[in-house]
Amino acid sequence: WYHDNLTRHAAEALLLSNGQDGSYLLRKSNDREDLYSLSVRGKDSVKHFHVEHTGTSFKFGFNEFSSLKELVMHFANQPLIGSETGTLIVLKHPYPRQVEEPSIYESVRVHTAMQTGRTESDLVPNAPSLGTKEGYLIKQGKIVKSWKTRWFTLHRNELKYFKDQTATEPIRALDLTECSAVQFDYSQERVNCFCLVFPLRTYYLCAKTGIEADEWIKILRWKLSQIRKQLEERNATLSS
Repeated sequence: WYHDNLTRHAAEALLLSNGQDGSYLLRKSNDREDLYSLSVRGKDSVKHFHVEHTGTSFKFGFNEFSSLKELVMHFANQPLIGSETGTLIVLKHPYPRQVEEPSIYESVRVHTAMQTGRTESDLVPNAPSLGTKEGYLIKQGKIVKSWKTRWFTLHRNELKYFKDQTATEPIRALDLTECSAVQFDYSQERVNCFCLVFPLRTYYLCAKTGIEADEWIKILRWKLSQIRKQLEERNATLSS
């Protein structure tokens, strides 16, 4: 669960997209060479706590520990307090370093449901803006095969597209649990295209650049792999 040079932004994306309440990881702090940051997910936000390495021990607030393992064991039983809200956070689930993550987390937009001054009861129950990606893509029409630019947002397992970035209501919301494949598409006259295969329709989309198309494909494929993984775990639990 030590992630070395992981950035604050990427840590939030990992914990919000794929963690749960009490998931945590340790990383190097961006502030000082002798500091580490303990990033912990509590409800729908991620808190970051400084851990100072003195050379012989690890200082955390008023506490001092001989090892990181001792620190984690302590706070697995003694809750941390989220600085802005007073929310209690317990270290329950170490987030392992050896997992397959998409390489595009630096470009994933991360939002948190908590804002300064809010309390636990003010949390948005189903915050839509956790580890997400958004941007303009060109989409082919279903009946008239013309191409139109649409604003796409990816939140959790839902891909929505809007007329433009200012629109409040989506034209359509696609449930990724029903999607069977995401792949590059070379059948169109346009470049940088990919498609999403659903039971009743295949959606054809194009990005402005190959890099952008690759980013969308990577995160969408990763989402599908997580959906399949959850489904397999659920089936295994039911069968046992």
